[in-house]
Amino acid sequence: MLIVFSGLPAVGKTTISRLLAEKTNAVYLRIDSIEQALITSGEIKQTEMGGAGYFVAYAVARDNLKLGRMVIADCVNPIELTRDAWKQIANQSASKILNIEIICSDQIEHQRRAETRKADIQNHQLPKWSDIIKHDYDKNNQVDFKIDSAQHTADESVNMIISLLKML
Repeated sequence: MLIVFSGLPAVGKTTISRLLAEKTNAVYLRIDSIEQALITSGEIKQTEMGGAGYFVAYAVARDNLKLGRMVIADCVNPIELTRDAWKQIANQSASKILNIEIICSDQIEHQRRAETRKADIQNHQLPKWSDIIKHDYDKNNQVDFKIDSAQHTADESVNMIISLLKML
């Protein structure tokens, strides 16, 4: 199964998806880590990134899904194009896909998180609140499950997802 987490920066995607990966022993793919590695390599500049990080993640996800592993993708996944690509990866590997959107309905809390969090990837530049609120993020019509991180802790969120996985 492919589980794709989507949502704006600082809503809690990484916290929840990483915890789920730990509890399920899934392969964990984080677009921020991939993109920072590409930048650090010196082969690509941040301004030239485009979809490169996503394309790397798609390939690694496909390989692991074909091996029968559960894969968790942690990404903003802001547009239909990237959402369709994840669906295609699942189809190509004969895997189910679960699209989970994380939101933070409390804008004050969302801003607090954005302004107080620390980068956990070396040299990674976290987006500023002013960038987050202007971020392109199309309505996600492929959501199977939505979690409001202002209403649920990371542990509660993961437990809800695990319960859902047992029903699939």
